[in-house]
Amino acid sequence: MDRRTYLRGVGAGVAVLAGCASRESERTDAESTANRSTSAGTSGPATASGVHRDYETTTVRALTPDRESLGEVTAAIADTPELRYRGLSETETLPVDRGMLFVFDAVADRSFVMRRMDFGIDIVYADGEKTITAIRHAPVPAPEEDGSDQRYPGRGQYVLEVAYGWTTDRGVEAGDRLAFEL
Repeated sequence: MDRRTYLRGVGAGVAVLAGCASRESERTDAESTANRSTSAGTSGPATASGVHRDYETTTVRALTPDRESLGEVTAAIADTPELRYRGLSETETLPVDRGMLFVFDAVADRSFVMRRMDFGIDIVYADGEKTITAIRHAPVPAPEEDGSDQRYPGRGQYVLEVAYGWTTDRGVEAGDRLAFEL
């Protein structure tokens, strides 16, 4: 059984059990709502402890050339070979207010894959000045695919991965800029 099928089954079982369980208190219900991470393509905030809690994070804003804000995410920073290789592969969902920022030493041609991904993403390439050079929309791999053959090329020193459709929904395009501190 592949990972996605297993996770769907577990999720369905949890949903059934949650529907049968009684609420312990209003506080427990509120905490549950506050701590729930919403999946890519849905709205709602993630908590600091929810997604990528073992990573350092930074706020990444997408800006027009005139510095008008188009949107922002809290991004986990992948700045070592190990963190960059792992990427979002071990992530079950990606809330719309979260992302991952891949940091490299220099601008270069790069290619990202969808290895073991359970959700689609937008891949934003930016040069050394943080100007967006390319955006790739990478849908979730089909159930019989592991995503290794799905390649999304671009040129940049920084690569931001966000929820699928995030850039389209906010009008982010090549020539816009990313703003963040490391």
